[in-house]
Amino acid sequence: MRLTSSSGQSSLRRPAVLLLAALLLAPQVAPAQRSDEQPSPPRYFAIRNARLVPVSGPVIERGTIVLANGLIAALGPEAAIPPEAWVMEGEGLTVYPGLIDTLTNLALPAPPAAGAPAGAEQAMPQAARQPIAHGPEDRPGTTSWENAADELKPDDKRLEDWRKAGFTSVVTVAERGIFPGQAAFINLAGERANEMVVKTPAALRVNLTPVGGFWSFPGSLMGVLAYIKQVFIDADHYAAAWSLYSAEPRGRERPGYDRALAPIRDAVGGGWPVLMPATWAKEIERALRLGDELGVRTIVYGAHQGYAAADALAAKKVPVLVSLKWPERAADADPEAEEPLRVLRFRAQAPSTPAALEKAGVRFAFYSDGLANPADILKNARKAIEAGLPAEAALRAFTLSAAEIYSVADRLGSLEPGKVANLVVTDGELFGEKTKVKMVFIDGRKYEVREPGRPAEPPGVNLTGRWTLSMQTPRGVEERTAELTMAEDGTLSGSITGPRGEASISSGWVSGNKFSFTVRFSVGPRTLEATYSGTVEGDKMTGSVTVARQTVEFTGTRAAPPKQDTAGAAR
Repeated sequence: MRLTSSSGQSSLRRPAVLLLAALLLAPQVAPAQRSDEQPSPPRYFAIRNARLVPVSGPVIERGTIVLANGLIAALGPEAAIPPEAWVMEGEGLTVYPGLIDTLTNLALPAPPAAGAPAGAEQAMPQAARQPIAHGPEDRPGTTSWENAADELKPDDKRLEDWRKAGFTSVVTVAERGIFPGQAAFINLAGERANEMVVKTPAALRVNLTPVGGFWSFPGSLMGVLAYIKQVFIDADHYAAAWSLYSAEPRGRERPGYDRALAPIRDAVGGGWPVLMPATWAKEIERALRLGDELGVRTIVYGAHQGYAAADALAAKKVPVLVSLKWPERAADADPEAEEPLRVLRFRAQAPSTPAALEKAGVRFAFYSDGLANPADILKNARKAIEAGLPAEAALRAFTLSAAEIYSVADRLGSLEPGKVANLVVTDGELFGEKTKVKMVFIDGRKYEVREPGRPAEPPGVNLTGRWTLSMQTPRGVEERTAELTMAEDGTLSGSITGPRGEASISSGWVSGNKFSFTVRFSVGPRTLEATYSGTVEGDKMTGSVTVARQTVEFTGTRAAPPKQDTAGAAR
């Protein structure tokens, strides 16, 4: 791509043995190199002779898009380029609106790790240290007053990872508890936290996971539902008391301030969306009933069995956030155990949910749902496309529909003059398996995606195939499976499957007979990376894997050699 100007221009120390063993149970990942270009000084850009996909209108096969002062100034086949703009040649490039991940915890501090008691004899002391909730008045699992916009960490390294995958905005909110707090719609760049915020509060999140137990309320789903209803009843009384007092305070006793109820009152009175979790069809129907009972604007999130509840969602005109973490068999499940037919059907049909929602006229968007590697987000979206979702509908779900659900479509979600200049530029169709993101613009600032550094020597071996990797850990020998595909230039892609599940390779290369590749995985609230590197001779490899500055050796054997050699490579 040619760039011209018309005017010039901790590592946290861990208990070494046990933690390393725990980490190595997961698929592994490598330290990512920073590929972002620092935001360029100019505030005026033009990309000409590119394919423009506005989403809100027809595709412009060859046109120009002009950005000025963080906004889209013009686009079209004949868009005029101002003299102060930096001009980029867009031949072979496609410009889309920036992608939106509609429910995450990005840019938020990780919650403190909770200790895992080894047995019942330790559970009692641990529970005794926690405040015991005897009823709704104790507000268990409630931090509704916390606003994600007040907790943002612009140095969260995941922001760069999401940018590299084409995302320019996310909705972020804490995850713990029944009422975790208020979500914020943010852009994924900014030197200061306040520069990232697009809208706050964007929604109020509700979870249905019990936070109590034998000793504390609520310890069951029924208790959680009762608690949620009680909180909204209390908020209604709270709103009425303050309304009366504000209208005529003289002679009236002042109501007490309740920081837990105030945001609930504001959510109902202000029409904030309330995020309700539901995976199965019966849970979706329960969420719809609960939303009606509470009198709130419901957004259902999860919805893997939405294909069986699409008509009910359409009738209520309730939007849906579809999790792209498709259900799969637990990695540690007994391989000999038979699974119920309904579970097998659910797992097979979940990716058809977006197509069913589209057919029923339900507005929906996508969210990553804890996926550690953002490359898996588009990979899993392709499964929905394979299951019948039109590619243009999938694109809309990542852009304009997401913006509409959170009421920010007047500023984001499509390529239109006057909207925020959030763009993603690719070298092909967005959902193509070989398509690469070349750059993103956020608030009109350019972040260029560059390939990680790699040796210049061409590949001398071909790693394509299925490999069994064995490594000696403090717990003994651990094995996992690597499905590797090598391109002619030595680029490696594929996945690693281990006891904790599957993770995609985010970057990898082969040079001579040497290789290196990266995967990323989640351990609790944290995302960790590991690096596999080594050498190959025929169908054997040796090397080391590094996780959090801890390294162990591994060996690998190819179980399925490539059917044909890549040019310049040997078996």
